[in-house]
Amino acid sequence: MGRGTADLIRHAGSCHCGRIRAELRDQPQEAGECNCSLCRRTGALWHYCSPTLVTITGDCTGYIQGDRTLTNWHCGTCGIATHWTILDDSSYDRMGINLRLFDPALWQDLPRRLIDGASF
Repeated sequence: MGRGTADLIRHAGSCHCGRIRAELRDQPQEAGECNCSLCRRTGALWHYCSPTLVTITGDCTGYIQGDRTLTNWHCGTCGIATHWTILDDSSYDRMGINLRLFDPALWQDLPRRLIDGASF
């Protein structure tokens, strides 16, 4: 059986210091800009996908927000926001990865979608 197109897509990125490495096996069609209290401070641009399409290596530090639904991950050395994962619902097949970890050519021309996280 042949390999699908998704098997050929591989974007490599990292935090600023390089201790956290990310591989994305998906092609983003838009970049999510969330205005929640955390995201507006980090400046992250989010791509949402299945965790099976992302590999994170390195020792990330997790921060659990007040509503206890997500773990927000960042590099413990340089502080760059890397990704978020759902905290306690294993049936939820979605995570967010910060597109700013990757070369700007991947995300700079993507349409932006406002996520009104401040209203949640």
